Amino acid sequence: MMVEIRWHGRGGQGAWTASNIVAMAASYEGKYVQSFPAFGPERSGAPMLSFTRISDEPIEIHSMVYNPDIVIVLDYTLLSPNIVQGLKKNGVIISNYVGTPESFLEKLQIKKGDYRAIITPASKLALEILKVNITNTAMIGGLLKLGNIISWSSVEKAIRERFKGPVADKNLELIKKAYESAVEV
Repeated sequence: MMVEIRWHGRGGQGAWTASNIVAMAASYEGKYVQSFPAFGPERSGAPMLSFTRISDEPIEIHSMVYNPDIVIVLDYTLLSPNIVQGLKKNGVIISNYVGTPESFLEKLQIKKGDYRAIITPASKLALEILKVNITNTAMIGGLLKLGNIISWSSVEKAIRERFKGPVADKNLELIKKAYESAVEV
């Protein structure tokens, strides 16, 4: 079985880094993985995409993810009906968001039950813990809420490989808080 994830962010927010961390964590669990971005010469802050594939079997697809199982949104200003484009039936939306479930669904122009949706206040938490609005690792906390994609221990190992010392500790704290704050809408 293969899981395909499409990450929506802005240049400089770390969507590709998050994709790489998730792929690294899955590889520690013996999975086959891919992680890659889709952006051109855009400036920092421009919308961009990143993709992750996780599979029990070798992955022979070498294209963007057009029909993801999971969509992860790092920047709530990107929320629009375009976010759910191609999302598989019974797919999951994980988003950085503070607001009512109704306003979240309205921004995407979907109804409760169309997809499984999880929101976490990633920007708020990142500002509190990291002192910057970089939400990439916080969104991994939202992904962990699904419970069946990657494990906490693999994420911790990947974070400690990607970041060192206090930076790793702060990112792990952020992931944990985002996980604890994530709610299904």
